[in-house]
Amino acid sequence: MSKSYIEYEEELRNYILGKLPQVLKKPRSFIHYPFIDPGSVYDGNVWDWDTYWSVYAILNLTKYMKPEEEEQILLHAKGNVQNFFDHQLMDGYIPMMIEVAEWPEPYLNMKHKEGILMNMHKPFLCQQICLISDYCKDYEWVRGYRENLDSYFACYRKNYYMEHAGLYVWCDDIMIGMDNDPASFGRPKFSTANIFLNSFMVLELQAMEKICRQFGDGEKADGYKNEAGALTEAIRRECWDKRDQIFYSVDVDICTRKFDWFHQGLGVFWNTLPIKIRVWSCFLPMFAGFATKEEAEKLREHMLDATTFWAPHGITTLAMDEKMFNLEATNNPSNWLGPVWIVAEYICFRALLDYGYEEEAAELCRRTLALLGEDLQENGCMHEYYDPYTGKGIMNGGFLNWNVLVLNMTEELREKNISL
Repeated sequence: MSKSYIEYEEELRNYILGKLPQVLKKPRSFIHYPFIDPGSVYDGNVWDWDTYWSVYAILNLTKYMKPEEEEQILLHAKGNVQNFFDHQLMDGYIPMMIEVAEWPEPYLNMKHKEGILMNMHKPFLCQQICLISDYCKDYEWVRGYRENLDSYFACYRKNYYMEHAGLYVWCDDIMIGMDNDPASFGRPKFSTANIFLNSFMVLELQAMEKICRQFGDGEKADGYKNEAGALTEAIRRECWDKRDQIFYSVDVDICTRKFDWFHQGLGVFWNTLPIKIRVWSCFLPMFAGFATKEEAEKLREHMLDATTFWAPHGITTLAMDEKMFNLEATNNPSNWLGPVWIVAEYICFRALLDYGYEEEAAELCRRTLALLGEDLQENGCMHEYYDPYTGKGIMNGGFLNWNVLVLNMTEELREKNISL
């Protein structure tokens, strides 16, 4: 490391502030509101969880901006949400991504209208609304969207909720965020209750409860609170593995397969089977805050194990001893089979910090600062994901998006008087 962590932080902040105008996009094509894209090869794309994390990170930087710059950030942040509502279908479906294209509407909406059920907006819509509204101290801008939100959850319940397990499933592996997560990638449709989807859905339901309470609808808020509680119980019941001491995604395609007069005895009485693949999202119950102290301690041990996740340049997205571990440069799907992604680093950082593992969180912050700082120093940009052994950028130089979260790490440590 050629510079101090403080120097890396300052250089990264200056670089990010200088590049932010490039990802603040004006309306075009059928994207009718201002929006934020991730940068690099993703020009003109409005993504669900990408926009959430961009706003999450950028709002942390407004203290360094002029009032008119802050106003532009908020205009584009609200525009992210408004663009998704603008393309919500009658049954409540909202696409995961809206792209500038020659066709008349988002591709996912076109397929949905053809009767092909697609994955829908990942559970970050209400979270982004709360993020923006809490910052502004104003929820009025979403008053007219409350029925849209009810329809959004109704669509989730109708098409992606497996009542026998009490969990949500992906339709397939298209645009699931962690593109090639082996727990979902290449598996049968509607078979995987992914720990990623369900953990973030807990937070989404809690955010919807908060929105309802902001508008004085206590009864509806209680309903969403109860849903979040039931989902939390289902995750802890079905996804926590007592033997391995970790949360797994689970297979919900479970039933007794009868053939003629065979299989008339004891049938399948379990709701799910664990998909025993260790990915970074196994730590999400800590980030979501529902892991017990005892569970969190076991998860910390997994996270800091140098033979599984704790690599020289950060936490790997797939355990290093899994047979699928792979660091190739791939796009569509992007590679989550081991490379370091900064959004995963931040989530693990917050998980550690929130459960009191302050020195471990600080060390992860240091590694992330050095990783991005050295990339900036060597290449003049940041990349989308990184080699956990060498620290070299693997794909898409010029990526911004959730890489900005490194500055959230440093500020959140300072708030707790933890030094770099």
